Amino acid sequence: MGLLGDPTRRAIFELLSRRPSSVQELADQLPISRPAVSQHLKVLKEVGLVTDRQEGTRRLYSVDPDGLAQLRAHLDGFWARSLAAFQQHASRESQNDRNH
Repeated sequence: MGLLGDPTRRAIFELLSRRPSSVQELADQLPISRPAVSQHLKVLKEVGLVTDRQEGTRRLYSVDPDGLAQLRAHLDGFWARSLAAFQQHASRESQNDRNH
């Protein structure tokens, strides 16, 4: 999974899943600069996993529940298809073993 395969992006996403945070708050917890955090947030926002809102003079980022639900549905579908394919393969192998 390329989007969350990046360890820094995954760390940002995990931090935001705990509580909304500003770019500075995220940068304080990670070994990267504020501009790097902003770039990762931009990617997460573009794909709908993160949302932001203005709060006073700062912008707070948080996990977008709708985006997370869509990701979950995609992963659930992926696993359902993968398990069905595995079950089909196992059934064929079992059938072949019985025929030999």
